[in-house]
Amino acid sequence: MGRRASKPEPEFDRELDDLPPDLRWREWMGRVEAVIFAAPAPVGRDVLQKFVGRACNLDLIIDDIRAELHGRPYDLVAVAGGWQHRTKSHFGAAIRAALRVEAKRALSQPELSALLAIGYFQPVTRRELSNIFGQEVSRDLIANLRAAGFIGAGPRSPQPGAPATYVTTDGFLSAFGFASLRDLPDLEALEDAGLLDKAALRDGPLPSPLLDDDDDERAEDGDLD
Repeated sequence: MGRRASKPEPEFDRELDDLPPDLRWREWMGRVEAVIFAAPAPVGRDVLQKFVGRACNLDLIIDDIRAELHGRPYDLVAVAGGWQHRTKSHFGAAIRAALRVEAKRALSQPELSALLAIGYFQPVTRRELSNIFGQEVSRDLIANLRAAGFIGAGPRSPQPGAPATYVTTDGFLSAFGFASLRDLPDLEALEDAGLLDKAALRDGPLPSPLLDDDDDERAEDGDLD
């Protein structure tokens, strides 16, 4: 006796035309919140749009969900190109105490400054970063930022020798609560504080006492012994 053919999955009803408008909106809200709640990473607009009707305004849905979460210990935040549920920072100490989670090591000031510079000038080489700050940005500092998941390898630079470049990651956006790089602090304010200097990029790379430009960047990629 042959196996019975399995029934096809019913088509997912995005439009919900059989529901009155208020119940349809509530169902869309529930779907959006459920998908975001279950996802391990921020959920983008393109994903959420698959579960709601064509007439659904996702921005208004998000606003309504946030309004219902008012006063709760968690919120729905725009981060790393999508949305994610996050507990409010006020409850961080209680969460760490209850779950015995150690706080992550805070970035040093040089690490934070280098990370911001990569965010503004990416893709950027280590030598260009050194030029921005007027002193060498060490390979160890770059390695720390990579290990933390804040930066990754970018396209090879068009400079002679095609040195490696660095770019920020979604992990950087997520950790700092940025929806996109447009949320970075105002560059002019950082210049006024003496943390960055845009004009320094025009001065050319700093010389290296140990390696020439090509070898220095190749060493970072493990191409030299």
